[in-house]
Amino acid sequence: MRGSEYAELKAFVAVVERGSFARAADHVGVSRSAMSQIIRQLERRLDVRLLNRTTRSVSPTAAGLRLHERVAPMLMEMDDAVAEAVATTSRTAGTLRINTLSMAAKKIIAPRLGAFHRAHPEVVLDIVIDDGLSDIVAGRFDAGIRIGQRLQKDMIAVRLTPDVELLAVASPDYLDRNGEPKTPADLHDHACINWRFPGSGNIARWEFRKGGKQIETVVEGPLISNHQDIVVPAALQGLGIFYAYNDDGIASALERGELRRVLVDWSLSVPGLYLYYANRRHIQPALRAFIDCLLDREPKGRKAPVSP
Repeated sequence: MRGSEYAELKAFVAVVERGSFARAADHVGVSRSAMSQIIRQLERRLDVRLLNRTTRSVSPTAAGLRLHERVAPMLMEMDDAVAEAVATTSRTAGTLRINTLSMAAKKIIAPRLGAFHRAHPEVVLDIVIDDGLSDIVAGRFDAGIRIGQRLQKDMIAVRLTPDVELLAVASPDYLDRNGEPKTPADLHDHACINWRFPGSGNIARWEFRKGGKQIETVVEGPLISNHQDIVVPAALQGLGIFYAYNDDGIASALERGELRRVLVDWSLSVPGLYLYYANRRHIQPALRAFIDCLLDREPKGRKAPVSP
């Protein structure tokens, strides 16, 4: 297989698996126009139409679907073989593709970028922020970072943070106007701010536990969103009660008195953040070094400075 043919097939698989020329172009690292040209070259070379294109979507034709089913596993095996060959040299180099939640990128990865680069200058980090829980194997990622309870199956997982407490919070103004719920059942008499999971589109159910009693409930209110930049300001502005991970934004608002906790004795903790990767992959030196950096382990006998 010539280099150009390999590149064409890689591009084709990326388009099929992402359903978009733009997303595939970002994944491969070329412009959208270049991606379109690559696919046209492949279709001309094979003399068959592989993709159905509209202004809003792209999908494989019957021939394209058959080609993808045969080619995608082979390309994955080739990538794995190359990764294993590099790993045997113990050289910490190459591109490391990480799919991560936005809060993990902000809290864990971003403060350590400088330390990692200084320790491993030959590694290129390709960080994709994705709150939609994409399949890291299908997306050709080396690893992902997720909340423990939402890990993909059959993965090797490395804990990055302790368990996270869920907090029910509301603004003092809202609580002064509407009173404070004493039990989860009281939430049905309150306005609640709902969280929609990115990707699946499902609305989160609120879970509570007190002693040996556990309650799961569905709440209603004036707002549903899948982004922290909407739901947290809504709680601050008095739209209702919000049930959220205890992140930096919630913690600082509580310290300033802009939010107050409710149902404190009912709140529960959930598994923290984990980095995970496919157990069929041989862990390459770059990924091992990245894990060590996220855990603040000393790289090669020296401690890199890290901001907490």
